[in-house]
Amino acid sequence: MLVVGGLPAGSRDLLTARQRVVEALHDLAPHAVERGVRLALEPMNPIYCADRGVVSTLGQALDIAEGFAPAAVGVVIDTYHVWWDPDLDAQIARATGRIASFQVADWITPLPADTVAARGMVGDGHIDFRRLRALDDAAGYTGDIEVEIFNAQLWSRPGPQAVDLTARRFADHVADLVVEDQDIDGTEGDL
Repeated sequence: MLVVGGLPAGSRDLLTARQRVVEALHDLAPHAVERGVRLALEPMNPIYCADRGVVSTLGQALDIAEGFAPAAVGVVIDTYHVWWDPDLDAQIARATGRIASFQVADWITPLPADTVAARGMVGDGHIDFRRLRALDDAAGYTGDIEVEIFNAQLWSRPGPQAVDLTARRFADHVADLVVEDQDIDGTEGDL
């Protein structure tokens, strides 16, 4: 998985930064293929464009990935980063054969001051996970679904409670299965 990085220090040239991603992939992809590794571009929410990821939409990631064989370069669909995109449905359909990972975390408002640890627990925010899951399924994705929660409140819970809450939320909002209630401490609680 590749988070491609933000703008170089002192730069405001977004187009050149994105071109550098393409150039780097041309260097990296042959080495990855030789070792049986598939690279995957992860578009990041535009709030991270300057310092973390100059590729902000699934469409941009696919435009880059299409210059390579699907087995060499795929894409990551991270709900936290792409849920807002008005063209997302069409881009997920376009991603058929290129989806390397599907990650879920919710978008909560107001955003915490630390935007890196701002991901909400699945079900606490604004994202329609079942709709996005159905789009990924329709695009042929059959891989794992990763719950990727960067959230200090979740991290502060004892491990068994955090796992129990995460499993229940996944079952309630993403999966087509039921997780048996293991109620570790008698309360589910919110973040």
